[in-house]
Amino acid sequence: MKARILQTLTDLRTYALSKPCEIALFYHEEDSALMRFANSAVSLNTSEHLIRLEITAYAGRKRASYEMITDLTQMAEMRQGIDIAAEMVEHAQPLAYDPTIPVFSESYADESCYDAALAEIDGASKLATVNAAVTGLETQHLKLSGIFSSGVNTVAQINTRSEHTQFFRTTDAQVTVVLAHDTLKWEVQAEQSAQRKSDLDSQALREDLAFLVEQYTHAPAGQLPLGSYDVVFGPAATADLLNFMNWIGFNGGMARRGYACLREDQVGHKILSDKVTLVDDPSRRETFPYRRDYTGIPRGPFPLFQHGVFAAFTWAQDDADEYGAQPTGHSVGHKSLVLHGGSGDVDSLAALAAAPRDKDLLYIPFLHYVNIVNPTKGLVTGSSRFGALLLKQDGSIAIPFNVRLTQSVLDIFGDKVAWLSQQTVPYNTSHSYGARNPTAIIVPRFVRVNDLEISHANASF
Repeated sequence: MKARILQTLTDLRTYALSKPCEIALFYHEEDSALMRFANSAVSLNTSEHLIRLEITAYAGRKRASYEMITDLTQMAEMRQGIDIAAEMVEHAQPLAYDPTIPVFSESYADESCYDAALAEIDGASKLATVNAAVTGLETQHLKLSGIFSSGVNTVAQINTRSEHTQFFRTTDAQVTVVLAHDTLKWEVQAEQSAQRKSDLDSQALREDLAFLVEQYTHAPAGQLPLGSYDVVFGPAATADLLNFMNWIGFNGGMARRGYACLREDQVGHKILSDKVTLVDDPSRRETFPYRRDYTGIPRGPFPLFQHGVFAAFTWAQDDADEYGAQPTGHSVGHKSLVLHGGSGDVDSLAALAAAPRDKDLLYIPFLHYVNIVNPTKGLVTGSSRFGALLLKQDGSIAIPFNVRLTQSVLDIFGDKVAWLSQQTVPYNTSHSYGARNPTAIIVPRFVRVNDLEISHANASF
C-alpha cells in the first residue's frame, strides 16, 4: 500500500508540473474503528476508511487550497482537483508575506510507530479488554458505558519543488470505561492510551475503577465549601491544562497575534515552578510522533521549560514566514509533549489515598468543559467530573460533588506546585472530529498543586 500511495502522488506531481503554478499534495488516509458501550451492552460497532487529498496551489504570494475525499483508483478525479486548485489560486487575495514551499532533499518514511497487532485488533479482543476491566464491578444499578477507538493513520506528501516524498504511518487506540449509577447519578471513569496492542492493560483499568466504585458506594458525598484547596490532578486533568498552554502559551504565532500568556522577553526567565520540565519529544512513541515536520525539518527533543525556565517558543513554518521568525520544526499535526516526572513516590490511586497527609487534599482526575477565560493571562476554567475525591487529613475519604476551578495555567504550573509523581503515563487527547490525528501527552501520574481556589461547588451530582 505504501508503494501505491507514493506512486500515485508521484504521478499526480507529474500532472501538476504542467500547471502555471506550484502544487503541493498532502495525502491523509485513516482506518478508524469505534466500539461504543451503553447500559452494559455494545451499542455501536462501526468502522470507516477515508482518504483525503489536500491540494495547495501557490503563485507568488497567492495561495489556495482544495480538499477532496477520494480513492486511489480515482486518478481523473484527483487530477481535476489539481485543476480546481490551480484555477482558484489565480483569484486568491495575496498574502502579506512570502509563503515557503518546502524542498525535500530526500525521501523520508517513518513507520516505526505502526503496530500490526493493534492495526488488526478485532471486535472480540476489544470486548474482552473492556469486560476484563469491569469484571465483578457491574451491578443491577451500576452500568457500563464508554468507547474503544482504534485506527491506522497514514500521511504522505509531495510537491512540484522536488520529486522526493514524506510518509508517516502510526497506529493508536483509546479506551474509556465508565461505570454509572442509574439512581444515585454518579459516574467513575478510567482511561488508557495505546500505540501498540501490548500497551493495553485491563488490570490497570480495573484497579482504578474498583477503588473508585468502593469509595463512591460507601463514602459520604456532599457539597464542598468554597475556598482554597490543595489539589492533586490526575493525568487527564494535567494533560488538558497542558493542551491549553500548548495553544495560548509557547506558540510563537499566537504570541505575536496577542493571544498568548507568554512574551518573547520572558524567554530565558523562570516562569513556572522549578519542578516543571516540559519538552516536545518526538522520540516518545506513545505520543504518535512526527519525527520530521511537514517541511522536512528533522525533529528531536525540543525543550519548552527547563526547571521552570522558559526555553523557547515553537514556530510553525507559516507563522515563521508571516512574522520573520525561524521555524523550529513544528509544522506538524500535533506536538509530542512530555512533562517530566518528579519526586513523588505515588504510583496508584490507592497509594495516593493511603499516603499520610498534613491537610485535606482534593483529587481531581478529570476536568470537564474546559475553556479559555482570558488567553493573555492564561486563565482557563473547568469543572471536576468522574471520580473526584476529598482525601481528608484524618485518613478518611469523602465524595465531593462537582466543583469548578478558574485559574491561570501559569499559576497552576507555577510556584504552587508541591510535587509531581515519579511515574508518568501517556494520556490520549485525540479529538473525535475531522481527520484522524492520534495525539497523546505524557504526564506524571499525579501532580499536587497547593492553594487553588474553588469558585463554584455543585449541590448534587
